[in-house]
Amino acid sequence: MTTLPLWQVDAFAAARFKGNPAAVVPLDRWLPDAQLQAIAAENNLAETAFLLRKAPGRWHLRWFTPAVEVKLCGHATLASGYVIDRHLEPGVSPIVFETLSGELKVAREGERYRLDLPSYPVKRVADPARIEAIGKAIGQAPREVWENVMVLVLLADADAVAGARPDIRAIARLPGDGIILTGAGGQAAAGADFVSRYFVPQAGIDEDPVTGSAHCRLAPFWAERLGKTAFFARQVSARGGELWLTLAGERVMLAGEVQPYLEGRIAV
Repeated sequence: MTTLPLWQVDAFAAARFKGNPAAVVPLDRWLPDAQLQAIAAENNLAETAFLLRKAPGRWHLRWFTPAVEVKLCGHATLASGYVIDRHLEPGVSPIVFETLSGELKVAREGERYRLDLPSYPVKRVADPARIEAIGKAIGQAPREVWENVMVLVLLADADAVAGARPDIRAIARLPGDGIILTGAGGQAAAGADFVSRYFVPQAGIDEDPVTGSAHCRLAPFWAERLGKTAFFARQVSARGGELWLTLAGERVMLAGEVQPYLEGRIAV
């Protein structure tokens, strides 16, 4: 029997049991993809990150949901940076990851970790039939619909986002990689520049607690609307999460806290 180390931490979380939990599994060689997928399904978290060290401060990183491998995952990258900094290579900064989305970096900044991701500007959707179908799926009329692989839906305000009760099965039938709901103002914002929620049943996740990759779309979207490039954002899922964002040209810097939860070994 072979065992592997595993850490589970809460990313973009001000306290334990908040934010988005991710499993981080360092490897000494790549296992078959089917085995990586089976481990992720067994963990049954939004993402499991698998790490393979290439050189000091440089790692190969892959992400799996319980159902599929994904091209980009922010919270599991932040979690991986935390595990490397605290357990595998203390003091190395920045940590460089080679991924399906290119080179990503994580650096420690006091109690927070900062993640460098690509920016994905969105384009407006004008098809009335498609907008109507999205409205039926989320249970309310969108103010605007935009997209860049993920569909971004602007609602009246933060309270409309927090109170949304979408039809998950209907979302699963729509084109695109899930739906981001976003809005500004209202009681649910609680001091944030904007809030969001993300539903992606296509990847086996009805609602993702906190989504770094969604904020790669949200940052350029809100930068144009608010006329600034630095934001404090909340993802108002049941667990909730907090993110500090800076749009820097074609990159988005996401910062957040990480809380440890579990350390152990798994049998494979």
